[in-house]
Amino acid sequence: MSSADKVAEIWIVSDGKPGHLNQSRGLAEALARKCRVVISEQPPMGRLQALRLCFSAGLPRVADRPALIIGAGHATHLTLLALRRFYRAPAVVLMKPSISTGFFDLCLIPEHDQPAKRPNILATRGALNRMQPGSKVPGSGVILVGGPSRHFAWDESRVLQQVETLLQQSPLNWTVSSSRRTPASTEQALKVLAEEHFVPAAETGPDWLPQQLASAEVCWVTQDSASMVYEALTAGCRVGVLTLDEQADNRISRGVDILREQGVVSAAPDWQLDAITSSSADFNEAERCAEVILKKGWLGSD
Repeated sequence: MSSADKVAEIWIVSDGKPGHLNQSRGLAEALARKCRVVISEQPPMGRLQALRLCFSAGLPRVADRPALIIGAGHATHLTLLALRRFYRAPAVVLMKPSISTGFFDLCLIPEHDQPAKRPNILATRGALNRMQPGSKVPGSGVILVGGPSRHFAWDESRVLQQVETLLQQSPLNWTVSSSRRTPASTEQALKVLAEEHFVPAAETGPDWLPQQLASAEVCWVTQDSASMVYEALTAGCRVGVLTLDEQADNRISRGVDILREQGVVSAAPDWQLDAITSSSADFNEAERCAEVILKKGWLGSD
């Protein structure tokens, strides 16, 4: 097989957490859209085994090796480094690692984590994800309601008032949905407000949200659900935030605040999203990071 026909292997080290795996798959799939790769997933190895590989001397050079090893989550760090050393393959971590960033070939760190400026660090606008824009349905909108979290004080009456005002002030064809964290009382009230347009989280499958965001022109998200903000932007939606009171200054809030300052998203009571000055069509961090990796030549690309 010639070098031009060679298929690069990408290994994802997964700790089993859906959010972390979503980030890794988002990057791997973005790379797959640009070059020929095969993607596989594996759990972290045991701590002792990983440490032995990290510190063993005279490891053999292995011919059959991955082109790239990626992972998110603190439990993946040692395995990433062990595989990096054994296979002599570049390792990419998709978060601010709990050990020195110098151990990794590339660190993709959300800007709200305030990463240092180093050659092997790339600041990202939020966490990477798998979303892709689709054919937008004119006049369509999605409202995504979260629930209690340690970062924000959940005020049910405030959320419901904002949803009701939005439904009245912005006459789009709305679909309203809850999350696994949404209290039952909030879900019941949303059902009354949105009637047949309300879809509870329990009735949605894994493909429901990507399909909704791909086709929706507008998406409003409660402030506690920062990951949904980034996914909606990646899907090409114009995004608004339903506000909550912060428990304290936190990185989740900082990320959304940065987007508001940049004119990428707006917030209640800007129901017409007039404050948005930047096109979400340019928002795809997985694609941007994939381009950076390709330019490094790790997958055999120029």
